[in-house]
Amino acid sequence: MTATPPAPQPVSLTVHQASRVLEIAFDDGAHFHIPFELMRVYSPSAEVMGHGPGQETLQTGKREVGIEEITAVGHYAVQPRFSDGHDSGIFSWPYLYHLGADASELWQRYEQRLAEAGMDRDAPMKSAGSGGACASH
Repeated sequence: MTATPPAPQPVSLTVHQASRVLEIAFDDGAHFHIPFELMRVYSPSAEVMGHGPGQETLQTGKREVGIEEITAVGHYAVQPRFSDGHDSGIFSWPYLYHLGADASELWQRYEQRLAEAGMDRDAPMKSAGSGGACASH
């Protein structure tokens, strides 16, 4: 049986407010500049991802979103508080690696979802109607 190699670990993480990107370097040599907007529209939170396939909420109006604070979550993740108030996404190191490595594909998928919904990237978010709350399972 072969042991699974450990996932790459970050060696540096810098929040660039002016350019609105998270710069992250990993111990395998990978180095990414992840736009805050990409992080926000792909937040790994139930509010964005839902509780299963097909329950995702398409995010719009996030081009200018900022990160007001970023908090370490143990030794495995960070939790940003975005300028639009969203703060429930916990971004694990493997998830940030995925966002950085697959950014081009993720942008294409986002733009396709916008087009299919007849939405614009800068359109204001529609209100959830139910207050946007969801119960934990």
